[in-house]
Amino acid sequence: MKYKCLVLDHDDTVVDSTKEIHFPCFLKYLKIYRPEFLGKYTLDLYFERNFDPGISEFLSKEIGLSDKEVEEEEKFWADYVTSHIPKTYDGIRQIIERFYQNGGIVAVASHSYKRYILRDYDYNSLPVPTVVYGWDLPKDKRKPSPYAIFDIIDKYGIDKSEILVVDDLKPGYDMARSAGVDFAAAAWAYNIPKIRNFMRQRCDYFLENVGELYSLLFG
Repeated sequence: MKYKCLVLDHDDTVVDSTKEIHFPCFLKYLKIYRPEFLGKYTLDLYFERNFDPGISEFLSKEIGLSDKEVEEEEKFWADYVTSHIPKTYDGIRQIIERFYQNGGIVAVASHSYKRYILRDYDYNSLPVPTVVYGWDLPKDKRKPSPYAIFDIIDKYGIDKSEILVVDDLKPGYDMARSAGVDFAAAAWAYNIPKIRNFMRQRCDYFLENVGELYSLLFG
């Protein structure tokens, strides 16, 4: 294989979660704490805000949450996610299994908590990731920080050219570019021109479906 380490995003890359879990949770939060915003956000617009500027800046600058309120919103989201488990996209399990069979490393770099990522992998019968970099990390080490990539390089002794990041949103792209590794856009969760155009123009690979990721990795 060209790549020895696959760095996977979680939400909307491995699991179909924004449509079924995160967006409904966001609407529920608005209804209670920011009802003046109800009706403003569609699923596509919510995807766009997660794409750029990212969820933290979106909540603080556009929704106007204070630092304390952002922490409270995170707890609200975490409580909601506890009882809602997303399903993986068809073909993901086969990719991870074969990557492991070929001696590869599978890392996860996500804005979800590590415990939920591991729960989702277990629930969907996915092989356990080699290492997980989640929302539990200090803020300066989360995506788009390249911390996860550099830690993988140090921990496993692999070269930048042997790492592929697969993500559906801009924070993952920014992380990959900051670290100087290849990036594949996972475009199977949405059909949003703004995001797709950005990814097509800038990414090393633009993948319409999970099958294209399989072909990229294994030929």
